Amino acid sequence: MAYHDPHAECLKENHRSDRQPLRYLVDIKAVEELSDVSMAHLADVTDRYAFRTNDYYLSLIDWSDPADPIRRLIIPCHDELDEFGMLDASDEAANTKMQGLQHKYRDTVLLLVTDQCGGFCRYCFRKRLFLPGSREANRRVKPGLEYIRRHPEITDVLLTGGDPLTLPTTRLAQILDTLARIPHVHTIRIGSKLPAFNPYRILEDGGLQQILASHSSRAGSHLYLMCHFDHPRELTADAVRALRLLGRLGVTCVNQCPIIAGVNDDATVLAELFQSCTDAGCPQYYVFQCRPTAGNRPFKVPLVKAFSLFNRARSRLSGLSRRARYCLSHSSGKIEVVGIDDERVYARYQRARNPADEGRMLVLQRDDEATWLDELKAAE
Repeated sequence: MAYHDPHAECLKENHRSDRQPLRYLVDIKAVEELSDVSMAHLADVTDRYAFRTNDYYLSLIDWSDPADPIRRLIIPCHDELDEFGMLDASDEAANTKMQGLQHKYRDTVLLLVTDQCGGFCRYCFRKRLFLPGSREANRRVKPGLEYIRRHPEITDVLLTGGDPLTLPTTRLAQILDTLARIPHVHTIRIGSKLPAFNPYRILEDGGLQQILASHSSRAGSHLYLMCHFDHPRELTADAVRALRLLGRLGVTCVNQCPIIAGVNDDATVLAELFQSCTDAGCPQYYVFQCRPTAGNRPFKVPLVKAFSLFNRARSRLSGLSRRARYCLSHSSGKIEVVGIDDERVYARYQRARNPADEGRMLVLQRDDEATWLDELKAAE
């Protein structure tokens, strides 16, 4: 069954004042640039894994290039149907305390406040949220907020989903206002790819601007936007304008992204991405190994190769452009790859589900074909 977009109405307000409203597409057959043969070929893919984009983002694609990276990021490919991985590759179910709330690390919780995004990245590690019948996200966040209030050890809240910036402004304001009244919450992060998918949501919604400005200036807490740019071509003039506006509003923006085959698995592209993000006031924070999520076989890059690309990109940069860390979001914790030599991979737990593992080093046998931690054996 094809994906039905239940929240499309709340996004219709996000328009460009000098042009037509953005048109959101949830049916691959509505992409006029695709041939009838391509549409027919991809219909069974979108029946399994949802499709969503808009005409702004489609305009970034060079349709004369079948291997265009933006196309690969948003347009399905038949290889997604290859048997591979699990829908919940990082075992987020084990961290779920109630619908819409994950508590993996002592001081940090994730609130999944929506199952909607400005577009569906083909490699999404939470694509299970967009399947019919999924009930992981919870737009009724009151129970989650009460959980946070009852746990004074929680100082850091990440609003995610889905993309929280697709929520109506009034709804987002209610969530932020409630969190601001919880004294032990010092950091609020919003995970969003909307600056890439639809920068006009930020540029033209005065109410959203006011809300973000008021919360970024509150004493005792700080507001971060965890952006998600994968390729330098996503940093259009309007996207950069949106990032700079966020900076003027007092919001700290950083970027994080995975290395994806056919999108950014190139040292030159990564270096340009890191530099462009820094220039726009959104320096790179993390680079991730692509998770072995179902449907992600065509997007995986071997860990050794990906880490080499990351280091080659950083070597061309200076200052904040090279501060990013390379990590795996593993079921056991956030694991930073700190080095690879001819025989071994060296990694360290930045965060760990088991507090006893915090900071623990891992020394693993090098395997140039491995794409995930579980494929590496402990070094003897």
